[in-house]
Amino acid sequence: MDSFLSDGRLARAIGPGPATVAAPHRPRSLQEIGTVLNLDGETMPSPRDAVAVPLVSIDRPYLLFLGAVTDADDAKTAFGLRDWCRPACLGQFRLPGCTVDTGLPDLTPRAAVAAGARSLLIGVAPMGGAMDPAWMPALQDALEAGLDLVSGMHARLAMHPPLAAAAARAGRRLLDLRRADLPLAVGTGRQRSGGRLLTVGTDCALGKKYAALALAAELQRRGVPAEFRATGQTGIMISGRGIAVDAVVADFVAGAAEALSPDAPDGHWDVVEGQGSILHPAYSGVSVGLLHGSQPDAFVVCHDPTRHTLSGMPDFPVPPIEQVVALTIELGRVTNAAIRCVGVSLNTSAVPELERAAVLAAHERRLGVPAFDPMRGGVGRVVDELLRGADARRA
Repeated sequence: MDSFLSDGRLARAIGPGPATVAAPHRPRSLQEIGTVLNLDGETMPSPRDAVAVPLVSIDRPYLLFLGAVTDADDAKTAFGLRDWCRPACLGQFRLPGCTVDTGLPDLTPRAAVAAGARSLLIGVAPMGGAMDPAWMPALQDALEAGLDLVSGMHARLAMHPPLAAAAARAGRRLLDLRRADLPLAVGTGRQRSGGRLLTVGTDCALGKKYAALALAAELQRRGVPAEFRATGQTGIMISGRGIAVDAVVADFVAGAAEALSPDAPDGHWDVVEGQGSILHPAYSGVSVGLLHGSQPDAFVVCHDPTRHTLSGMPDFPVPPIEQVVALTIELGRVTNAAIRCVGVSLNTSAVPELERAAVLAAHERRLGVPAFDPMRGGVGRVVDELLRGADARRA
């Protein structure tokens, strides 16, 4: 099969970049993936502890706070934690009016503490990252019940006097994962050793983290040295390390990505979690900074085939996958001339089950690269393509 990366539709924009669809790979369970990634431990093991990224220490088990959210996209943090470190999640804490359900048991903070919970994780990330004042009484109750409070939102927990006072009274911690005070440098564009794969997207909140976790797990399962590099609050909560790049001052985003994925031995792969979308009117800046700083040899485009307008932007249509690939390669060549697309990750959660295989097959025929859903298998064929290309370049 000829790749769309090298056919006439996009040849003028991106040049040659052949890819093929390899043999099918048997799907695996999330539990197996989590075991491979060692996501039930305190932190992911790293052979490169000198990497200048903050390590967090979040006491487990967790109670996930959903507030009164009504849009499942706003609760992607909670769903990510449920899916990738389920044994650490005892339950969910929902306020009246909440219509989103992770399927975890509903628990009050005191019931969760009685069951062994140690931390309340704010599992929602509404647009803009602001904290709803209506949450304050519930969050104070959680602190006074004996839970640490962990947030990946832009608003700092200690900036809210009632929370700071409740934490002091109860002797509990307020942990903010989005930090703008990291000692980062601007990007240099210097070529680094080792391999890097970046997940990018046609929109926000459609599976870039899930794809990255699944790819890292498959590489590790095969004995290939690989690490998941978290760039968002949920990924940091899952893996125990990383940089929330959307909290970094704009000039330093590329430098943050360089710090997150430094020089590595030949054959080692950093799988970098993408953020935003290169064509999103609100979040393209962080996407471009990550692209230049992570200097990827390969990327996977993430897409929701049922979504027609950008998340939070009803007047903006979701761009075609081909456009995202072409622009990613054009801009990515600034720091890595050999960048290429090795697959497409489809979020088929809203596709009827009997139609999923046909949707995946249609995207493969159209795009010429392996298409997979990280929640339903097929990731092995993307890894085949990734490693085959790396071997060819070394030869």
